[in-house]
Amino acid sequence: MKIIIAGDGEVGFFLAKMLSNENHNITIIDPDFESIKMLEDDNNILAVHGDPSSIETLKQQGIKRTDLFIAVVHEEKTNIVAAALAKQLGAKKTIARITNTEYLNDENIEVFKGMGIDEIVCPERLAAIEIVSLLYEPGAIETFTFSHKQFKIVLLRIPENSPFADRCIDDISGLNPDISFRFVAIHRKNETIIPRGADYILKNDLVYVLTNSVETEKLLELSGIEMFKVENLIIVGGGRIGLKTAKNIEHQMNVKLFEIDPIRASRLSEELSSAMVIRGDARDMSLLEEENISGMDAIVSLTENSETNIFTCLIAKRYGVKQMIALVDDVNLIDLAQNIGVDTIINKKLITAGYIARFTTEANIASMKWLYGVDAEVMEFIAAKKSKVTRKEIRKLSFPKGAIIGGLVRNGTAIIASGDLQIIEGDHVIIFALSSVYQKVQDFFK
Repeated sequence: MKIIIAGDGEVGFFLAKMLSNENHNITIIDPDFESIKMLEDDNNILAVHGDPSSIETLKQQGIKRTDLFIAVVHEEKTNIVAAALAKQLGAKKTIARITNTEYLNDENIEVFKGMGIDEIVCPERLAAIEIVSLLYEPGAIETFTFSHKQFKIVLLRIPENSPFADRCIDDISGLNPDISFRFVAIHRKNETIIPRGADYILKNDLVYVLTNSVETEKLLELSGIEMFKVENLIIVGGGRIGLKTAKNIEHQMNVKLFEIDPIRASRLSEELSSAMVIRGDARDMSLLEEENISGMDAIVSLTENSETNIFTCLIAKRYGVKQMIALVDDVNLIDLAQNIGVDTIINKKLITAGYIARFTTEANIASMKWLYGVDAEVMEFIAAKKSKVTRKEIRKLSFPKGAIIGGLVRNGTAIIASGDLQIIEGDHVIIFALSSVYQKVQDFFK
């Protein structure tokens, strides 16, 4: 697939590098000459210095032959103009990144489609939605749903006293016949394992588990994870994500939002109706104690600095806060954060890239998620007629070793995968796969 990415920062570069690993023909257009130099050594990406909203620049880069044009620069007006022009000049599909939530209602989305913009993506909105979902299931480090919320994948850290610890997967399943779930990955000592029945779950493993959405709470209880409800919440940082999160949650929880900038803090006080806005630095322990940090159930740190967010969460952990969520935009810090105790990470680049990547495949993908600190993806494929995946029972498919079929939804019913199950046309199939075998998995669904 020929893909052009208009980007002027980390999201564009990250997306270009991720997609170039999947054998696409990638061109990135960036108005910043210094940024372009960062990509000159990557032989899989053509880096071009130029204005992505320039008709001449788009023509020079072969926009007429482009399958997908993605505009993810920081200035949303540039994205809108560039994507609209790209469509008019011959691009088959266009995506634009926006930050103004006013654009996200159904009526305005239709306006954008009329301009030639097929999809709009708002990283801040996606991040806020993910944060709120995590706050409602605080026992899980990470959680995301598929197939209209019928399936859920949950990331758990196995406690030392867990009934799952030091048992093989087949034994765990046999001891819990009343709940439908499937282990789809184990992350241990910076290595990701696609497990089979004989593999063991160990203490402190990070494990990804697929289950029916209605049985998530029961799964957490069986695994020995402490259940609690988030009633008192601290949000650190009143930027776009912090504000969106507070607005989404302020009427369900007692929210205290810390903002160090006095002008922004004043504006937040006007925009929020129930949340308490506190002007100050959340790294100040005396201020935290004054605001009863030890009585808080969760903290979400969303400043623009990854190190600050990690540090703030670790301070809160010392005071007994049970759930910590940190915005970590530096991908290189994700593993470090998880290893020192900040399990739950939010990364805008991965969220945005996962949303966009599903438009880059020849197979029919309903949803896709790139994972934090793990070189792997979770995908929801729709099985096509006569595709390879429908020809035999699962155990006979010779499915790639770095991938696992977790389950499927057929006619509205969620089914956990088993070896004797045969996939049929139209099934929504949940796959967990290492990035190295993504292309092989895709081939099964074409």
